[in-house]
Amino acid sequence: MSKFAKFIPVAIAAFIASPALAQGAEAAATTGKPLSAGLAAIGASIAVLGAGLGIGRIGGSAVEATARQPEMASAIQTQMILTAALIEGVALFAVVVGLLAAL
Repeated sequence: MSKFAKFIPVAIAAFIASPALAQGAEAAATTGKPLSAGLAAIGASIAVLGAGLGIGRIGGSAVEATARQPEMASAIQTQMILTAALIEGVALFAVVVGLLAAL
């Protein structure tokens, strides 16, 4: 069951966005936005979910590593912050690209 647990947020996001995407051609004809705009917004939300999961995993691993070797806490914390910042940068880029595609 834990194998499929990571796909639950994606399924929930797709279920919530499905009424907006179901309008299809009528919405595109009235607003001038194609169906890909909704898909871009879903892509941006998946990027945020992925970044959140990644940073959570980094934090958990850092706490576990610090518990095993307390004398390395400062080095572990530095590496954790650097890695989390890189993930945040990639996530921000993905969100901006997704939202620009939606506009």
